[in-house]
Amino acid sequence: MTFHETKPTILVARQIFPEGIARLAEFAHVDYHDQALAMSAAELAHRLQGIDGALVTGSERVDSQALAHAQQLKIVSNIAVGYNNFDISALTQKAIMATNTPDVLTETTADMGFMLLMAAARRLAESEHWLRAGQWKNWSLDGMLGVDVHHSKIGIFGMGRIGQAIAKRARAFAMEVVYHNRTRLDPMLETEYQASYVSKEELLRTADHVVLVMPYTPENHHYIDTKELLMMKKTATLVNIARGGIVNDEALAIALENRTIFAAGLDVYEGEPKLNSKLLGVPNVVLAPHIGSATKSTRLAMMHLAIDNLIAGLSNQKPANLINPEVFSLRS
Repeated sequence: MTFHETKPTILVARQIFPEGIARLAEFAHVDYHDQALAMSAAELAHRLQGIDGALVTGSERVDSQALAHAQQLKIVSNIAVGYNNFDISALTQKAIMATNTPDVLTETTADMGFMLLMAAARRLAESEHWLRAGQWKNWSLDGMLGVDVHHSKIGIFGMGRIGQAIAKRARAFAMEVVYHNRTRLDPMLETEYQASYVSKEELLRTADHVVLVMPYTPENHHYIDTKELLMMKKTATLVNIARGGIVNDEALAIALENRTIFAAGLDVYEGEPKLNSKLLGVPNVVLAPHIGSATKSTRLAMMHLAIDNLIAGLSNQKPANLINPEVFSLRS
């Protein structure tokens, strides 16, 4: 950028690492919402006026209301792999590029998913609370019995990057891997991960551990509901590291209370950061506050990839992770 060129103006809608602000300040004028809490919808819509690009997180809803007066906006960059906070149709209609941050969080999120699976299966949270409450008085043969992970069957809904990374971990535990996906994997990938494609119903009926890694769409809303929970084994666990709304949390809390399934591990919830209060009252669930990608190195990588996408889009280059590529074609 030469001295005479006008810098673009960027809105950073949530608190990020200082390194990110430093990078952006070299390239653009930065309107920084230096807060951990998300802006209201009205404030976001107001602050998008006169902005060329925006850096947001999965908590900022970018829809027709937010874009109503964003006449200059060229690109919105999400610091997240999921983008159900974006109304892609509204963005595309206004010729605004939308980007996300895949790949960089795959392994870290897969670690989290497998950790939740193991913690739920072996009753880790329940037994820790029991210990901390001073209830551990003696060892017993039938004390805090969990279910095995090794040599069991894992069922994965959503066999994308993270699903495949979980399958890789499962094989190290000698688990049988079955999966269900919108599109069946290439046979070479099935062989690589020793994974068998099955129907939704067969996965639910036969898996010892069910892991959700699928994207949220309106069609997937309450994909796991009372009907599906009743299909599962009473000894089965359910892990959700995908998105809130894929599981009916009310139905899950009831199923856990009634021991319809053995246990669950959750990192995402409907309406988060609020969650169904019934989940707090059942002992056989491990609850985490949406920290699937929460390591310093991964979150830094996500931030920098989102900034790369933003700078590319504002420099008339095609961002590496463009969700609506037809917009770039229109702008080119």
